[in-house]
Amino acid sequence: MKRMAFMLSVAPMALLAMPVAAQTTAATAASTAAADTAGATTETSAVTEVVVTGLRQSMRSAQTIKRNSDAILDAVVAEDIGKLPDNTAAETLARISGVQVERFSDEANRVLIRGLPDVATTYNGREIFTAELRRVQLQDFPAQALAGIEIYKSGTADIVEPGLAGLINVRTRRPLDFKGRFIGGGVRLTYNDQTEKRDPNGNILLSDRWDTSIGEIGVLANATYAQSQYRNGVRYNNQWIRQVSPASSVSPASAGNSFYYPHSVGLYNDGGKRYRPSGNVAVQWKPNDKLEIYFDGIYQGYRGRQATDNLDVNLRDWDSTVLQDPTLTNVTLVPGTTDQAAGFTKTGGVAPQAYRSTGADHTNTYQGAVGAVWRGDRLTLSTDLAYEDSEYEARNWSLDSAFTTAPTVVVKFNEKDGAAFDLTGFDAANPANYYWRGYYERHYIAKGSGVQWRGDAVFDTRLSFLPEIKFGLRYTDRDASLIQGSRYAWVLPLKIALSSLPVGQLEMIEDPFRGDSQGFTQYLMPTREGIAANAAALRQRSIDALQQLIALYPNDQGYKDTLTAFSSPDVPLDQGGAFSATEQSYAGYVQAKYDFELGSMAFDGVVGVRVVQTVGEYSGTSRVAANGVTTLIPRTIEQNYTDVLPNISLRIRPLDKVQLRLGYTETRTRVDFGALNPALNVTQVVRDPNEPVDPNAPVQPNAYGSGGNPDLVPLTSKNYDISAEYYFSSTGSITVAGFYRDLFGFTSNYTSRVQDPVYGLIEISRPENSGAGKIKGFEVNAQTFLDFLPEAFKGFGVQGNVTYIDGKNQFPQTLGADASYVKITGLSKWTYNAALFYERNGVTGRISYNRRSPWVSYYRQATDGSQYTGVGVRATSRLDASLSYDLSKQLTVSLDVSNLLAKPFENYNNYSPDRTYPVDVRYEGRYYGVGLRFRFGE
Repeated sequence: MKRMAFMLSVAPMALLAMPVAAQTTAATAASTAAADTAGATTETSAVTEVVVTGLRQSMRSAQTIKRNSDAILDAVVAEDIGKLPDNTAAETLARISGVQVERFSDEANRVLIRGLPDVATTYNGREIFTAELRRVQLQDFPAQALAGIEIYKSGTADIVEPGLAGLINVRTRRPLDFKGRFIGGGVRLTYNDQTEKRDPNGNILLSDRWDTSIGEIGVLANATYAQSQYRNGVRYNNQWIRQVSPASSVSPASAGNSFYYPHSVGLYNDGGKRYRPSGNVAVQWKPNDKLEIYFDGIYQGYRGRQATDNLDVNLRDWDSTVLQDPTLTNVTLVPGTTDQAAGFTKTGGVAPQAYRSTGADHTNTYQGAVGAVWRGDRLTLSTDLAYEDSEYEARNWSLDSAFTTAPTVVVKFNEKDGAAFDLTGFDAANPANYYWRGYYERHYIAKGSGVQWRGDAVFDTRLSFLPEIKFGLRYTDRDASLIQGSRYAWVLPLKIALSSLPVGQLEMIEDPFRGDSQGFTQYLMPTREGIAANAAALRQRSIDALQQLIALYPNDQGYKDTLTAFSSPDVPLDQGGAFSATEQSYAGYVQAKYDFELGSMAFDGVVGVRVVQTVGEYSGTSRVAANGVTTLIPRTIEQNYTDVLPNISLRIRPLDKVQLRLGYTETRTRVDFGALNPALNVTQVVRDPNEPVDPNAPVQPNAYGSGGNPDLVPLTSKNYDISAEYYFSSTGSITVAGFYRDLFGFTSNYTSRVQDPVYGLIEISRPENSGAGKIKGFEVNAQTFLDFLPEAFKGFGVQGNVTYIDGKNQFPQTLGADASYVKITGLSKWTYNAALFYERNGVTGRISYNRRSPWVSYYRQATDGSQYTGVGVRATSRLDASLSYDLSKQLTVSLDVSNLLAKPFENYNNYSPDRTYPVDVRYEGRYYGVGLRFRFGE
């Protein structure tokens, strides 16, 4: 998980893209050496490249970008990334002020800026996406390929319209960033203490430039390979909280017969192997000093091989063959309560059930772009044309088992902050104790492609108060589609031995709990390859079992339908679960830069407006079930709307080292394609016309359903920003920023009753726009090298930031819920980052700490209509460290460790406003890495 640490520091790196106009007024622009000017990497203008090599220079470069930008942003340059023990762009972003990430399967896979998930993503200034999504998966960017990252927290009219949260631009190198021929790269080996597996990582970058008779030409190629094997162990309490059955036998009698407890407890071990091959190429041609023509190409790949295990131990239900509720003995209650169980011993009831879900999925994303920049004396023109194609495909093969008997279960619901249980007297290593329960297959395909073009002009007015005017046009044409299918054969009634299946030898699953097992942790299952590699044989075995079941139950239509689904070699794709979309957008903008002085104070800023028209068509197929008959009905809707997005900013510089920023912007975020799917899965209620109707009974719906929502509107926001910035040295600064967002239209899934023109009153679960919302908060950043210390300590430096966010929004009024504001889900109030680093005499070391305060996953509604935290997540923290040594100018060795604290992820379930149980305790891997970096050339 730390391959970022070995390539990005091997070469002289370029600054991230900065608008030329911003540089002309930069107080510190002269402090960095200008190199050749590359092609436009944002939508608007060319950039001036600056050579940086060490951590100190990297901090200087990032600080310069932040200080001189027209927008409010943070930046990380290549050396800064390379000095962190990070694996992907998403992991590095977690260290930036105002940025939060959510982790799963041992990696950061969701990025939030100032508490918001709707982040736009660009690659070298142009949009990039994954399959049917509107944004790229940032964890798919291997760190070795990146020259830097920009995090825009406020937009300007000349960049691709950011999402509500902001915009993240990732940038790769170009050949004219280097002085001449360059070869660099590295190899690295990581070790995961949970899987006890080792993984190779590596990359190679080749670049050269030539002066020819037709001008200067540069060519660059970069290839990377990143791999990790992971295994997260989870022990859990089911979120479904049940009351003890009146028919259950309970002891001691003092526990009563009305207490509550989780429906089940269990283990969930998420594991697998993932590897990401990727590469990019760049060609630059400068026929003369005024013209540059370039080509950018990127391939981004992902390959996953999963093996996820789940054991669920039922505590509440009775076995249909026994028709008797389980017996609960040794019942203890949570201190201070009379209705909440802390633990007990359960005998009888339903036998535990398990599965091993194996999967194979992949992503292939290709983007190619050609562009040109012409720089005249007063006018700069640029254009960029790009095409992208992206596909994600997944297959799953899951084998289900059940224990042959229900062993005695001793359970505690809150042992070391989570469930702990043991199965008394159960021989987990005996194959005779397992039945085959079922076999499941799934096939999922998502695709997306798009064309985008832009043209921009920057005009130097030579007016002191209005030095620059920009304007431009942009066109995009996107399409997206998704289709999937699944089938499941349930065969438990046949009581077939699990060991009789064509899957090879059964083995005990891995124990991922690092000695903190808290009871039962292992049981028998086939290996991953035993299932995935024998899918055809398992399919045939399922067909044989289904035929047996049909012979036993000839009137059961479900078995017959399942047999039909398994009759084809591949999983039938379900048109009822498919959707497709086409969408075009047309954008134009104009923006002016102003600059004046009042006395000794300098004022400058930008004023602009961006107008975007969106035209889309979204199609799906509804599945309607009534009287045992399912009908497929195609549905298509269209949208056509225009957004006017103004922006204005002001920078005040009372002193050379101090500046104050004020800004106002308006943003909007388009709804994800899948959420706009107009198709519904509907089950109509068929009532007996002769049945009497109670006029006093509540109105019952005519149908129940789920699906997308074509009535969703974009998420919109009015954004107010202010910051005070003090730059006391080239690598030292203290900045304080405040922000306020007035927003409307968060999209989340809700269940509500609506009047449908076809089905009448329908109770439906689907995405809805929430009501109004507001976010306010502040950020404080500080960084410096400690050059004032005695000579022996001058290589030390510190960085730190803290972010406070208070975000609330209303529930949709259509739900009839309390209209008061509730905390936005997924938002932590506090985020902290701190780092201590050292760089001197060829030694570079860094230790960094990140902490994120608790957040809410989702809400429940109390009997009075108010909302309360249903499931919440406890605070998370990480500690990472890295150390490298330059053996020579060309060779560097490195060591690093990620997730040193290895503190588990924990969440909890408030099943009523004053009653709670733990849900998951997830143990994640600690990764160790050793690497060798090399560089030849500059």
